[in-house]
Amino acid sequence: MKIVIAPDSFKESLSAWEACQAIGRGLERVFPEAELVHVPMADGGEGTVQSLVDATGGRIVRTTVTGPLGTPVEGFYGVLGDGKSAVIEMAAASGLALVPPEQRNPLVTTTRGMGELILSALNEGVETIILGLGGSATNDGGAGMAQALGIRLMTEDGTEIGYGGGELSRIAHIEMSGVDPRLARVKFIAACDVDNPLVGERGASAVFGPQKGATADMVKQLDANLAHYASQVLADVGCDVAHMPGAGAAGGLGAGVVAFLQAELKRGVDIVVDATGLAEHAAGADMVITGEGKIDGQTIYGKTPIGVAKAAKLHDIPVIGIAGTLAAGYESVHEHGIDMVFTIVPGVTTLEDAMQHASANMERTAYNIGMALKFGKLLKS
Repeated sequence: MKIVIAPDSFKESLSAWEACQAIGRGLERVFPEAELVHVPMADGGEGTVQSLVDATGGRIVRTTVTGPLGTPVEGFYGVLGDGKSAVIEMAAASGLALVPPEQRNPLVTTTRGMGELILSALNEGVETIILGLGGSATNDGGAGMAQALGIRLMTEDGTEIGYGGGELSRIAHIEMSGVDPRLARVKFIAACDVDNPLVGERGASAVFGPQKGATADMVKQLDANLAHYASQVLADVGCDVAHMPGAGAAGGLGAGVVAFLQAELKRGVDIVVDATGLAEHAAGADMVITGEGKIDGQTIYGKTPIGVAKAAKLHDIPVIGIAGTLAAGYESVHEHGIDMVFTIVPGVTTLEDAMQHASANMERTAYNIGMALKFGKLLKS
């Protein structure tokens, strides 16, 4: 028997790799001779670097970069096991978690650290860079990233603009001649699970600005600034990003990576499925087990379990989902390739206890799944 184990992380309790191991321990007690293939997964957001490093035998690289407030922070990224690819979570350098709530102000926060992580990855000699765009503290359209990469955003008086979305209205010219030439030799793929445009009622500022500290007046200013920025990008770079689906991701970083890096925007879980070779791992398997913290009616919209199921169904393989919680609408996953779902919570418990005992609960649930499968085989015989 071959079983592929491909869960996402269970937030604040188990990494994807730890979830793989716990599921594996439970199954080994029932099927000690089975081939268990661990493929830790993610959806392009928090935890994607660690999952891809674990899945490919890669390594984490840590380096000091410019944080969202312009002060130094310790950022990180992953170099995958093939040595040819890197994966960067923008939140590691420019994330909301790096800014205390009382200091959150998208007029001043910058993506410069994201650009510095890209420069560090270029020094590793990689050929492909995967970018996770979630969790940003910024609303600068990727301007800070561009500046770190050698692109000059010039004012009328010939100086460069400062940090943050509040500075974008001062751009009079974008000078591309100083861009790092190595960028042209690297393929960029950006994990983007939203279709919001850069500007307007569904744009980066209106939809995501308030959670980053923007007031109603700031939202109007930021949206106008991004509109000016988009017009300057069109004029000087030749890329029309204002209403492009996904351009509004991560405070407009989606627009920046398309305009300045020629990045391809893709669903995060599809990127991870490709990078881990999940479909190839699944070939010849008897079943695939996936999961994440909560399975509900929203899971079908690009979440990890559905991406895993899609890959498994290429080989017509049964898929089992495991969750910390099964919430309203979870049954919809059965129409999208997941054949059975189970929750690991054994009974009435507190959230604290459930998270503290997540590994043991996961192992026990996998053991019970294994026993049920074994019993099913007995019935057939």
